Amino acid sequence: MALISLAQGLAHAQQNGYALGAFNVLDTHFLRALFQAAEQQRSPFIISIAEVHFKYVNLEHLVAAVRTEAALHDIPVVLHLDHGLHFEAVMQAIRLGFTSVMFDGSTLSYDENVRQTREVVKMCHALGVSVEAELGAVGGDEGGALFGEADSDKFTDPAQAADFVQSTGIDCLAVAIGNAHGKYKGEPKLDFERLAAIRASAGIPLVLHGGSGISDADFRRAITLGINKINFYTGMSQAALGAIETQISQRDARYDSFAELLMAVERAISNVVAQQMQVFGSARRA
Repeated sequence: MALISLAQGLAHAQQNGYALGAFNVLDTHFLRALFQAAEQQRSPFIISIAEVHFKYVNLEHLVAAVRTEAALHDIPVVLHLDHGLHFEAVMQAIRLGFTSVMFDGSTLSYDENVRQTREVVKMCHALGVSVEAELGAVGGDEGGALFGEADSDKFTDPAQAADFVQSTGIDCLAVAIGNAHGKYKGEPKLDFERLAAIRASAGIPLVLHGGSGISDADFRRAITLGINKINFYTGMSQAALGAIETQISQRDARYDSFAELLMAVERAISNVVAQQMQVFGSARRA
């Protein structure tokens, strides 16, 4: 199936009361694992490639693999640039055929975030590419720190969200409501009252970053309050590492031990993604 835009995927998610899972890929093992889970669950989903991961991949080759794999399935799939921090990364993603980009101006001043996001939207919408942006600042470190912690001083301001959406024309908004990248320090406490206020003021689909570690009940409640896209990567990474540790502890001298390790990684990732698709309500929506 041809790749769809994020706007298309979110419209269906919003109409049917579920969230699309956005799962990062680093290689074709991650990619195969995602499609295995999606076929099992009959779930649409988002393939994310983060700018901070560009150093680990040959982006052109990986995008070609995504397109080839997507064509083999009848599952609606979005190819999304995750946390595009620089204009050059956004341009590279567009040239390679991404159907969605996140421009992350959360470290900028409000006015500069608006200005740069508006420019990205103008360019992307002319080409049929969807745009996600972030207002406030999600806790933790997208660049690889293990633990993340939310900073209430940087939570999304509901009143400001309305102005930001109107001023930029974005398709969806990533919110900071107590969520954080990486593993959580203690139990995450999401500000659902704030989320409801943001939904009322923003009027567009909302995005929850830092999905790994949030409870199933909190995910489901967040979805009822306007979350239609959930980013989930750390849980996949931890499942892969667990599979590697198990395989190494049980390894023998067979020549194919490494190949078996890679297959164990695929199975671990596929299993955790399938579970999240059920929680997000996207199963049987394809």
